[in-house]
This record gives sequence, C-alpha cells and structure tokens, in this order.
Amino acid sequence: MIDWLCRIFLHYAPEIKFSTEEIQAYEQLALNVMEDGLIEYDLPYAKFRYLTYVSLKGLYVFHGSNHTAIRIFEPRKQTLYNGQWTKAVFAASDPHWPMFYAIFNRSRLKGNFRNGCIRGRKQNYHFYSLNQSTISNDPWTEGMVYFLPRESFTAPKPRGISFDEWLCHEPVAPIAKLKVCPEDCYYFNKIAAHNDGESLIKTWLLYKERTRTTPTEGEH
Repeated sequence: MIDWLCRIFLHYAPEIKFSTEEIQAYEQLALNVMEDGLIEYDLPYAKFRYLTYVSLKGLYVFHGSNHTAIRIFEPRKQTLYNGQWTKAVFAASDPHWPMFYAIFNRSRLKGNFRNGCIRGRKQNYHFYSLNQSTISNDPWTEGMVYFLPRESFTAPKPRGISFDEWLCHEPVAPIAKLKVCPEDCYYFNKIAAHNDGESLIKTWLLYKERTRTTPTEGEH
C-alpha cells in the first residue's frame, strides 16, 4: 500500500545500468583521493551516477553539507522524520537525498522546506519542496557529499513509512568527500515550490504534478 501511494505521488530513484568502461573508471577514481579525502572527479559521467555506484557497494552512508572541510561529525540534537527527538549524526544510504542538503543553502531559507527519501520494498521514493519565499531567495550553492562508514550507523527500522535516516550516536570521521553543485543533483529539476502556509498533505499530493517534466534517465 505504501509503495503504491508513493509511486503515485512521489518520484522514485532512477534505475541505472553501468557499462564495463564506466565501472572501470569508477574503480580507478578511488586512487585519486586527496590527502584531505577529496575525490578529484574528472569523469564524463554524472556525479549522481558515481555516487549511486558507490552506494551499491554497501560500505558507506552519505551526508550532505554546505561546509566543505568537516573533519569530524559530532552528534547533535535534532528530530527524526516522525518528530521524535534524538542526538545523532544523520546520514542516508541513498546518496540523492544528501546531494540535496549539499546544494541547499539553508541560510537563504524563509519559512519551511519539505523533503525526504522514503524506503520502499524494492526502491526508494523522493520528494523535495521549498516554499515560494525561499525559491525566490536563490537558495542554491556548491557543497560536499561526505562518505561515512556504514558500519558505524544504525539502519532505520522497517515499519510503516520509513525514511532513509541512518543514525550514529558517536563522533565519526568521513572517509572521503565529493564536491557537488546544483547541476550534479538528479532531483534538481524535481524540486517543487509550495505556497507559504500550505499543509504538508497538500504538498505531498501535488508534488509530482508540480514537478512533472520530460522523463529523464530512469523514469518510465
């Protein structure tokens, strides 16, 4: 039931097939990590493809930030998707969600924003929506997607609607990082604009219609 509703109202993660040449290029890229963990990305493939490939290895979770020189992530008090408070470092196994946080300049936020990555049985579903006031305030920037050790994090429990929120309750150091800009984000042209004061339910119901575009890779 949850998957059926998400498929109707949200965008699902792209299905990507990798060529042998692409895989070889990604494996070679692992040798180009700088001393500070920065990945020197000079490949012709979109960065979301590379991050998806890395995510399939199951070794990392990802965290997106405007701050480009984080050495240690410290747990901080914040809320889960269900409003429950926790003190933790947040990350996601699906790199598309952290990419949004890497390019979204929250200092330009006016009011609220709504987003999430919902875990389905076979695929994930995404939604991203900013209010009109924020959209008009040029909220985009360059940022960093950090690779964090998956073994240090606890996976979300599969119950009802489950967001891709992985938690670590201890300080954790990133293993690598990749610089991204808005054009690198697969969902950049799928970010909706909702009205100030609009209900969350209305935002969900109208999200896909507001972001309906010509199908791109993985959409069918």
